[in-house]
Amino acid sequence: MFGLQKKIIAPLALALTFVMGVVMTPAPVINAADHGDGPTANLDKSADIGDIYAFLDPNDNSRLILLGTLQGFMNPGESINFGAFDQNLRFRFDIETSGDAREDQFFDIRFTARATAANQVQTATIICPFGETFSGPSTPASFADTPPAPTITTDPVTGISFFAGIVDDPFFFDIPAFGRFVTSVLAGAPNVAALSRGRDSFAGFNNLGIALSIPVSYLRLRTNEIGLAFRTQRRLNQMVNKDGTVSGFGKFTNVDRMGNPAVNVALTPFPIKDQYNAASPLDDSQGRFAGDIVGLLTRLGTSASNIGILASIAVARGDFLRLRVDLANTGTGGGNNAGAGFPNGRRLGDDVIDIELSIITNGGVTTGDSVNGNDMAFRNTFPFFGMSHVPLAPGTTDDRTRH
Repeated sequence: MFGLQKKIIAPLALALTFVMGVVMTPAPVINAADHGDGPTANLDKSADIGDIYAFLDPNDNSRLILLGTLQGFMNPGESINFGAFDQNLRFRFDIETSGDAREDQFFDIRFTARATAANQVQTATIICPFGETFSGPSTPASFADTPPAPTITTDPVTGISFFAGIVDDPFFFDIPAFGRFVTSVLAGAPNVAALSRGRDSFAGFNNLGIALSIPVSYLRLRTNEIGLAFRTQRRLNQMVNKDGTVSGFGKFTNVDRMGNPAVNVALTPFPIKDQYNAASPLDDSQGRFAGDIVGLLTRLGTSASNIGILASIAVARGDFLRLRVDLANTGTGGGNNAGAGFPNGRRLGDDVIDIELSIITNGGVTTGDSVNGNDMAFRNTFPFFGMSHVPLAPGTTDDRTRH
């Protein structure tokens, strides 16, 4: 079932414009859904995307929820020092509305700098697709024994709501177990038992979260399906000023990007990860990275039909999360009804690693990575993220950080 295939079946290769043959690349370095997915993102932590989520608000399916996370593995004891959005970054949510691989709309978000205090409230400016602009404050970091309530701003003109602040990292996944399993497969001796640790590598950590709640009608959709992606961008030229501050000039260029979970971090070889982040979904659809992705999946023993499934999700029309707006989403924590989750968008509680493991192993792994839920409960209302972790009381014995 896990035997390595020797070549890619020709019809699949032609249909997806893939290059024939297996691209032999080193074993991938497994990190997370997108956390630390490339050399540049690893060194630019404030621009490092963790995850992106897109789903219909289960309380009101006429609203689209977009969530993006950044700066993973933030220790609660350092939330004030590290809990700031970089004022030199542009955070961009891309919206694809016509069914192709090119974004049609975007939401740009920029933050003011912290100038007076480490936990100073930052002001975000949100630029909407049709030219509207509004501003809202971030939720400040705190060392209090209970996290602050989220600060939510709703624009009276567009009806769009905004949140930004420190939140629990919503991803749940056992990084070492997955890495050991992949290594065993590539060595020709698959060890499913490696996935039985059941330790969430993200438990106990915070990250930064940005959330938008958007009336679906605002987007003027042309189909019942939309594509969604998230990018962090810096200006091409960065300069250290005499007062020690950093500023930039020139056009914006990608530092990191994400659509579907684990595509770049797990399925592209290390030498091209920066190239992937610098590229676009249109590049994906034109086959720029297809040969490398297919080569790795082939080495892992993924069948041609399952390679086709993954390609249809993340390659054929670019690396966008695709969400049907005519498919009802209901339940708690952002939704949990069967059939409405990933790869139809992505909800906070969707166990994307288990789904992808099943596809990659042709159904050979049925128990996933043995981490089946987040360590913090998700909210039932916007912004849906779990509350941030706070420093623990003296004398507390805890195993939240599950290495």
